[in-house]
Amino acid sequence: MTVNFLTRISPAGLSHTLKNSWPIKFQGLWALGFTARFSTEFGLHPRRNYSFHVQEKSRETKLLHHLRARISATGPVTVAEYMKEVLTNPMSGYYMHRDVIGSSGDVITSPEISHTFGELIAKWFLNEWTKVGKPKPLYVVELGPGRGTLSDDMLRVFSQFSDSREVVSLHLVEVSPHLSQLQELKLCGTVSVVKDVLEAEDRHRHLHLHTSPESEENFYKHNITKHGVPVSWYRHLEDVPHGFSCFIAHEFFDALPVHKFQKTHEGWREILIDIDDNVGPHHLRYVLSRGPTPASKFFVDPKETRSSVEVSPESGVLVQDIAIRLEQEGGCGLVVDYGHDGSKGDTFRAFRRHALHDPLCEPGTADLTADVDFSYLKKLVQGRALTYGPIPQGMFLENMSIKARLEKLLKSATPELQKQLKSGYEMLVSSDKMGDRLKFLALFPTDMQEVLTKTPPAGFVAPP
Repeated sequence: MTVNFLTRISPAGLSHTLKNSWPIKFQGLWALGFTARFSTEFGLHPRRNYSFHVQEKSRETKLLHHLRARISATGPVTVAEYMKEVLTNPMSGYYMHRDVIGSSGDVITSPEISHTFGELIAKWFLNEWTKVGKPKPLYVVELGPGRGTLSDDMLRVFSQFSDSREVVSLHLVEVSPHLSQLQELKLCGTVSVVKDVLEAEDRHRHLHLHTSPESEENFYKHNITKHGVPVSWYRHLEDVPHGFSCFIAHEFFDALPVHKFQKTHEGWREILIDIDDNVGPHHLRYVLSRGPTPASKFFVDPKETRSSVEVSPESGVLVQDIAIRLEQEGGCGLVVDYGHDGSKGDTFRAFRRHALHDPLCEPGTADLTADVDFSYLKKLVQGRALTYGPIPQGMFLENMSIKARLEKLLKSATPELQKQLKSGYEMLVSSDKMGDRLKFLALFPTDMQEVLTKTPPAGFVAPP
């Protein structure tokens, strides 16, 4: 869009002028006309044409329309509310109706790079399960299973041993109808009748659930995997049956909503998201709350020294639920994610087509993420669960003998496959790739303190 008769004005100056001095507005565009005041202030000749290029706003999406209506009705939303809408809105949420992983998606994860990753995770769980006497039954619970690749690789290992094959079952916590179908196809080779259907004249999406009236389990889908292992799908962790469980959350916590806070001279204020009808790149903008919010009062530590903070209460509730289950039923857990030890404060970002993307641009078309604060998770389970780590992914995998596994695979691989295996290994363990960026955190019940003192968990200590 080119607006005539403007010159000598920077984009910032233009935005300020339009916002504060030029009140004529229609359809999101500013109607500009000559006035003596405007001409005098900027030294413009009233009969001379000037041109200035104003950046077009980003494309409007269905989810943007929904957000605009919500904000217009109730006011600016928190970043946490925005993340939840963008990622899991039933109609237009990013995760709900598309394949987001792999070269054709927006992100690539470790399980998609090498099958060895999932195999070593399974080996870790088997080692810890054996350490406590192989209790039965054995539940493997994955939170946010992606395409199902990690679970598939783990079950291939579990099915190789009769002790685990006969007692293991898989439980997947997944809210996306589309991803649950991809997971079922990967794990079972078939897709059940569970699907989401959007009728032409109906704005509401109906999810037809496959349930068993005789069963007390609250799964919405059930099947048998190619490895002969029962698998069930659930909306929430609370629906998963209780028992000795191996929990795995791989790149799951970083997608849970975060509140963002900023320290000001008046105290902590929450960063909110509001409509932006002014000249600007997008239809949404960040604003600061005028005063403290309930979240800023409750979630920001009075001793906090950082100038900006991100807190994910949903992550806190979830990790506490896992700790309670471990305490009551036994088991162990792994959290694998991008994260820090409480030192960072501004990590909220978006990815689209494997590149950074403005989180406010075209909501619903890009993945939103914020680094996991591992110190926050550890603090919330203190006294209820034992924690190990976080340690870098590269260190964990090296301690689990990934290099020895690689060398064994190379012996029988073709030259082309050897190249792929080496490339995958480097991507997983190199410090300038995923090796340092992803972290591993382990969780155990407190009654395992004595056992773990004698035999620390594999992967978190160097092998003898």
